[in-house]
Amino acid sequence: MENKREMLKKWLEESDNIVFFGGAGVSTESNIPDFRSTDGLYHQQYDYPPETILSHSFYEEKPEEFYRFYRNKMLFPNAKPNRAHKALAKLEEEGKLKAVITQNIDGLHQKAGSREVLELHGSVLRNHCVKCGKAYGLEAVLNSEGIPRCSCGGMIKPDVVLYEEGLDLQTIQQAVLHITNAEVLIVGGTSLTVYPAAGLIDYYRGSRLVLINKSVTPMDSRADLVISGPIGEILGDAVGV
Repeated sequence: MENKREMLKKWLEESDNIVFFGGAGVSTESNIPDFRSTDGLYHQQYDYPPETILSHSFYEEKPEEFYRFYRNKMLFPNAKPNRAHKALAKLEEEGKLKAVITQNIDGLHQKAGSREVLELHGSVLRNHCVKCGKAYGLEAVLNSEGIPRCSCGGMIKPDVVLYEEGLDLQTIQQAVLHITNAEVLIVGGTSLTVYPAAGLIDYYRGSRLVLINKSVTPMDSRADLVISGPIGEILGDAVGV
């Protein structure tokens, strides 16, 4: 195990073209639950399964129920960046990391100081009125009751990609470009089972694919380095934060 961690540290020191691709496991160390972990949202009991509630059609048909779940289970305004977020921000500051590509919607990468962050599934920090397009922050949803409304009366919708909705094409194209050109690609905190996001790994052309995750992923056999464990500890130690 120590040899693997030393190899990661060496690769990070040698490269100035690193790209990071991450999922929910990056934020679990900030006490934001992982959807698919044993104690995550998918294993809790509600009137409807979370993937149903977080779908576009459910949002349209039962917006009040959607927002009740969304406020209770998707918003973590007091969450703080952990060592993984800080390590990536430091690598970018040193000119080594070119982009963070994330499936998370919590904004913690930016809070840690990362600037080039591609949010595949949007962000809870951005919201807009579906009627007039006016932009709102997190508080507009967090501090409202029932269905959050704009000053024009329209419903406020989070800029989060729901089930049945497509990913932003420009964000996908930027992610593909970064991954294709990367020397070192670090994939962390993701089960690599959610598509189309997981398919982005196929665009990597290099020979230093690093997978950091607590559990086995379908891509382990393709990786050049697989490290099992908490990503905050592994990245934090490698970068020195």
